[in-house]
Amino acid sequence: MILSDKDILENMEDGRLEIKGFDPENLTPNGYDLTIAEISVRGEEPVSEGVVTVPGGSWFVVSTEEYVDFPPEVAGELWIRTTWARKGVLSSFGMIDAGFEGNLTLSAYNTHQEVEVPIGETFAQMVFHLMSGGSEKQYDEHSGNYQGSEGITL
Repeated sequence: MILSDKDILENMEDGRLEIKGFDPENLTPNGYDLTIAEISVRGEEPVSEGVVTVPGGSWFVVSTEEYVDFPPEVAGELWIRTTWARKGVLSSFGMIDAGFEGNLTLSAYNTHQEVEVPIGETFAQMVFHLMSGGSEKQYDEHSGNYQGSEGITL
């Protein structure tokens, strides 16, 4: 089951789900739009203010302003916002495991001409899935490689 905007707010009010840096404007009917905090193009030093120009044919990563804390019964799915896809930015995201906590690092590729990426712009939508039951092992017990991550984490 996908959590609606109402379900997301109820889970946050009950303390089961946490989104530090939450902006009500980013809440969608079936998810939450994540905001760019930092960007690194081709592995260069991350930039955390202003606008970054990403050349065509370039890989880049962004970290999210939001710091999330998922409960054991909720997993997340990430989708690039169509605004970026229409500009030629492609990305393949994974699931956010139950029990994950941290900022998210999202990898993308600019396929077309240079594109300007403003810090503070929304980049991806996070959709929340209520699992049929709590997981046997949460993220930190399974691998936990990025648990507690802050900023761009490669």
